[in-house]
Amino acid sequence: MKTLSPDPAHLRLASYNIQKCVGLDLRRQPRRILQVLDGLGAEIVVLQEADKRLPPRPAALPHFVLNEAGWHIADLGGAGSLGWHGNAIIWRGTRIGLTALGQMTLPGLEPRGAVRVEFETPLGQLRVVGLHLGLIGQYRRRQVQHLAELTSGLHEMRTVWAGDFNEWSRLPVLDQCAPKMRFLPPRPSFPSPRPVGPLDRIALSRGLVAARHGVYDERPAHIASDHLPIWVDLAAE
Repeated sequence: MKTLSPDPAHLRLASYNIQKCVGLDLRRQPRRILQVLDGLGAEIVVLQEADKRLPPRPAALPHFVLNEAGWHIADLGGAGSLGWHGNAIIWRGTRIGLTALGQMTLPGLEPRGAVRVEFETPLGQLRVVGLHLGLIGQYRRRQVQHLAELTSGLHEMRTVWAGDFNEWSRLPVLDQCAPKMRFLPPRPSFPSPRPVGPLDRIALSRGLVAARHGVYDERPAHIASDHLPIWVDLAAE
């Protein structure tokens, strides 16, 4: 669907698994990912698979490419990485200021992690958690429960979880593992040419509502990655 222009009263956040900037044509084109980001019109974007696979895991979407386009990058990685376990958070515009950040280790057989960044925004303080969950169902549920425990131990703040949850079911399987978070209705975002799987999701804490949300499929999103980005216009509850 074509995304509508964001309302200035809202804050648009998006999540996008960029598949290391390798499109379905097997070409690595970071600036094609930027085209998609520009089309989204989001102020905050949570990225997955933002780094290359092998150590030292350099950024697949180079820092200078993002900086030239006006994006700020949360310093979550190291040795040239854009994020941590492939999870990165970027933002742009004058309405947002970073106040804190950190990493969150997740349980499971696969090496998985999540990242958190806290911002001062027009909606007040906002915590954004970016994640990419495992491929095995029992570990996904444990990872969501673990995230719920970790975030409940932090000082109270409006919170968004966003990322690739790797969950195909439309039933509230993961919702039950984090009862304090409200998951937005899942919409197909994978695979990008003909999406059928609602793998990419967003969940909101108390104090936030979704004025609008959707999946962005304008060109070149259909080929830039195997996932389509998802977005939400946030408002204070």
